[in-house]
Amino acid sequence: MKIHFYTVGKAHESHVKEGIELFTKRIGFYYAVQWNIIPMPKNAGLLNDSELKQKEGESILSILKKEDYLILLDERGKQMNSEEFASFLQQRANESIKNIVFLIGGAYGVSEDVMQRANAKWSLSNLVFPHQLVRLILAEQVYRACTIIRNEKYHHS
Repeated sequence: MKIHFYTVGKAHESHVKEGIELFTKRIGFYYAVQWNIIPMPKNAGLLNDSELKQKEGESILSILKKEDYLILLDERGKQMNSEEFASFLQQRANESIKNIVFLIGGAYGVSEDVMQRANAKWSLSNLVFPHQLVRLILAEQVYRACTIIRNEKYHHS
């Protein structure tokens, strides 16, 4: 199984880059992993919220493969604790899913087309976080799930 992190926006900012790289490297001991930063559409500042989501959605859908298992990070998604998330991830591996894509949408969310394409919707928290911080939290939680699956010491329950 390969894990892909897709995020709309700019490159990792320096204040989170080191942590993202650390957890991405650690995930690499368990699964192949990569980040794909999807650039903002050209002239994004001239588009209204709906047009921006639509353009971003077209970019996202153009790079997804039919067989990709898409997990959309969404504030209305299902919340799971770390053990539940580890079990969810293990179930996908047991189903022989080849590619899991975790998607962090743009500032205004994702288009309805992307929402419909998602195989699962996951909420990290009831709290709202900056997109850059969500990247770090996501990478850490995926790493934590890997250690829970292997019954390693990183996670203390």
